[in-house]
Amino acid sequence: MRIAAISDIHGNIDALEAVLADIERRDVDVTVNLGDIVSGPLMPVETADRLIPLALPTIRGNHERQLLATPLDQMGQSDRYARDVLADKHLAWLSSLPASIRLTPDILVIHGGIDSDLTYLLERVTPEGRRAATAAEVASSIENVDASLIICGHTHVPRSVMLADGHHVVNPGSVGLQAYADVHPYPHTIENGSPHARYAIVEQTGTRWNVEFFEIEYDWERAATLAEQRGRADWAHALRSGRA
Repeated sequence: MRIAAISDIHGNIDALEAVLADIERRDVDVTVNLGDIVSGPLMPVETADRLIPLALPTIRGNHERQLLATPLDQMGQSDRYARDVLADKHLAWLSSLPASIRLTPDILVIHGGIDSDLTYLLERVTPEGRRAATAAEVASSIENVDASLIICGHTHVPRSVMLADGHHVVNPGSVGLQAYADVHPYPHTIENGSPHARYAIVEQTGTRWNVEFFEIEYDWERAATLAEQRGRADWAHALRSGRA
């Protein structure tokens, strides 16, 4: 099986179109969408309208959960913008999405961690900042999971970890946003260092999984200009540079 994994689109329709076009050329069996689809100051409506007819295996991320369940006056800027412009049909689609999918009995698709969509599975955040999780930390996080392949998103950082017990955990990175700053659980930044849209292809060969990561050029200046017009200088900088 040859699987394309996309995640964390965040309403960036130009990045999404570039990634879908690249996937189309690569003869995959299925494309899975790992959530955080529409939240942000870009094009939530256009992104949802593009994806709904494709009927890709899709899960909800923390931002879908937040924009559906959080009172409007308590939402962050990105969720609130998306919530304000999405129509009922878009909200109904988001509401229908599961928190996880078994693509096959041996392939688990999640957004964040095993038990929480806010958990970084392949990263760790300490008072000193963010770092890659160790193999032991990853193994501890998934020790009760019966799946040889776990595909996760949320961190926006492309990473692949193969454990000694045969588990393989893959994060394809983010389609739509290559850097951000957060304060939970401690202040930290995510930075991929370039503005390219990112995704991954995972292919089974015998009993192992091979992973290819892709960085795709698109019109990030158009996306950054739109973010600026909507009062999000932080997004504009991240979209242009891949840095927070």
